[in-house]
Amino acid sequence: MCAAVIGVGAMGRNHARVYNEMPEVELAAVADLNPALAKEAARLYGTRAYTGYRAMLEEIQPAVVSVAVQTQAHCQVALDALAAGCHVLVEKPIAATIEEGRRIIDRAAELDRVLAVGHIERYNSAVIELKRRLDGGELGRIFQIHARRLGPFPARVRDVGVVVDLATHDLDIMRYLMGKEVQRLYAETEQEIHTAHEDLFSGLVRFEGGTLGVLNINWLTPTKVREITVTGQRGMFLANLLTQDLYFYENEEAGGLDWGHLSLLRGVSEGQMVRLRLHRREPLRAELEAYVTAAQGEQGAIVSGEDGLTVLELAQALIEASKMQRVITLS
Repeated sequence: MCAAVIGVGAMGRNHARVYNEMPEVELAAVADLNPALAKEAARLYGTRAYTGYRAMLEEIQPAVVSVAVQTQAHCQVALDALAAGCHVLVEKPIAATIEEGRRIIDRAAELDRVLAVGHIERYNSAVIELKRRLDGGELGRIFQIHARRLGPFPARVRDVGVVVDLATHDLDIMRYLMGKEVQRLYAETEQEIHTAHEDLFSGLVRFEGGTLGVLNINWLTPTKVREITVTGQRGMFLANLLTQDLYFYENEEAGGLDWGHLSLLRGVSEGQMVRLRLHRREPLRAELEAYVTAAQGEQGAIVSGEDGLTVLELAQALIEASKMQRVITLS
């Protein structure tokens, strides 16, 4: 299958690398407005370089395209790729606005093209195993899910703030793990370094069924932290998304209780901690394999355009809640 990448900055170059490593895919071309970036990626992976993506689409006619340009350009580039007959994976967030995201989704459906959104953490081995264990009821009732995504400011991100750029990862993970929708939300933000947008965010989301989601995300921490904790009746899971490690901290008070007695749980005490064995894979490789599989007409576990749009809607609502300083209830 013939593939191309539009935008070969930090993330796009990795898309090109992975396509080049996939035996069933031919990386036919890369495109970037920066000729030096395009030429370097083409040199590394033995393909053709373009500065104009429209010319590339016309000449190469790739079957699958990854769109890894700045968020503000997602809509136009994705629409052009769809019009050229390509299946499209657009890096998260799906678009800069909800209206643009809907245009991409509707156009992909109209043309019967696969549209995937690059929420890469869905393919993290720790998240996948955590989902399996939660679906199996290993925590009992879930009280809280807490995401921490901290790190230094990336100078390359100028068109959006930390909520749209980073919190969309964790909003998607939370929806995926809970299998439920958000009912209401609230947020506080600060702008310390970024010239136009927020760079520190603390948010609360309440899911159907009562689980509380907590998000602590910023570009102001001098070391990277990527963690999800899920707390419930039987204890707590901790997923380190950087190392793809998953830990279980047991609530000893619940350790000997069967399901019929969990509702009678009256206490919490420290039990054993277990580091769970995982089969680790590069999340981007798993994501692109699922995308190519879907583009071939088979069952591929992609993150749909609708999922991507829902997450963008949540991110925009959290920004609005911060500006208005009020709780927002979602219909």
